[in-house]
Amino acid sequence: MQIHISTEQALPAAAEQFADAIGSRRVFAFYGAMGAGKTTFIKAVCRAIGVQDVITSPTFAIVNEYEAAGGIPVFHFDFYRIKRLSEVYDMGYEEYFYSGGLCFIEWPELIEELLPEQAVRVEIAEQADGSRLVTFD
Repeated sequence: MQIHISTEQALPAAAEQFADAIGSRRVFAFYGAMGAGKTTFIKAVCRAIGVQDVITSPTFAIVNEYEAAGGIPVFHFDFYRIKRLSEVYDMGYEEYFYSGGLCFIEWPELIEELLPEQAVRVEIAEQADGSRLVTFD
């Protein structure tokens, strides 16, 4: 599936479209260059699924926890600052990835070998015109 985000104003509708496609899938690995809009898109998806909290980047915390509509736990990870896989083991990543909650993971390439087999690969690419293309299965 592809979602084209032509402008920042189109972001909420794009996030709704993504949220509608989540289904029973729970772990989403977001790939994209620095500045592609991974965090911005994840924040919009969190809003689309009913997160009421202030949504911030987990760059320094590694994981932020939220609650979506219906009490569904949402875990937003940013592994950009991970230096060793042992850090991810120490944080108890399995408890998050296999909890049944929604997991949105930035910089998954740094922990590729730990991703669940059923993780959905989401690619966000900036286009020549400044728009974004979100691609996932």
